[in-house]
Amino acid sequence: MRPSSRRRTLLTALAVTLLPAARADDGVRHIKALFICGGCCHDYDHQKHIVTEGISKTAGDKVQIDWTIADDGNRVRPHKAEVYKDPNWYKGFDIVVHDECFGEVTDTDFIAGILKAHGEGKVPAVNLHCTMHSYKASGTKWTYRDWYEFTGIESHNHGAQMPIALKYIDHDHPISAGLGDWTTVKEELYNNFEILPTAHPLLRGKQSWTDKKSGAEQSADYVVAWTNLYRGTRVFSTTLGHDNQTCADPRYLTLVTRGFLWALGITDLPAPPAEQK
Repeated sequence: MRPSSRRRTLLTALAVTLLPAARADDGVRHIKALFICGGCCHDYDHQKHIVTEGISKTAGDKVQIDWTIADDGNRVRPHKAEVYKDPNWYKGFDIVVHDECFGEVTDTDFIAGILKAHGEGKVPAVNLHCTMHSYKASGTKWTYRDWYEFTGIESHNHGAQMPIALKYIDHDHPISAGLGDWTTVKEELYNNFEILPTAHPLLRGKQSWTDKKSGAEQSADYVVAWTNLYRGTRVFSTTLGHDNQTCADPRYLTLVTRGFLWALGITDLPAPPAEQK
């Protein structure tokens, strides 16, 4: 039996097996997508299904996504995911979705093997949430420039889990056109240490709170979704997606699905969800 998203899960004994290419004349765009998750601090056991199934549903009937999920079950920061141990791990896929939290991987050769897929291999990518805080290479210091060139924004930390008020700042870009502002449940707002010249911001997020000691009103405001051009390859990233409720929100899934399809060069993007019409 095969689910509609045609999803397979990769465990420690990793073996990638792809289905034969689908016919191109059936009016449906067929996409082979790799979803990589794991590491610290998140409910990947559920989010890997929430996000992949949500993208498949949101993309509509004219897009069929053949998902391969790479999750070897490890939930610590220093782990080197099994999928990357094959130097050709990315071959055969049209796009890779990174949803990882491996912030203490320090092997720069290992990290270069990930970046090769998107630099030399020219495979487009989607980066979700803690991916931006992964692969800093030094273990404690944020010194590995190559990873930030890929993501597009250098981020070092986040604040407390609180609702984030979201405001679109580019209403003409295909990803954000027609989408409305909204406020998340309790989420983590990642800072922007630097926005690289190749990055194009789409969405900002703001958290506001009262300082417990002084009683003064405080706030933080950062870019939370953007596109990036990494050595000629399209990349969409968002730092949103810590909470399962956010991942399942149609407004989030529409944003991520549009970014996913945009990265592939697909121009027919899903309409705004009912919550934003």
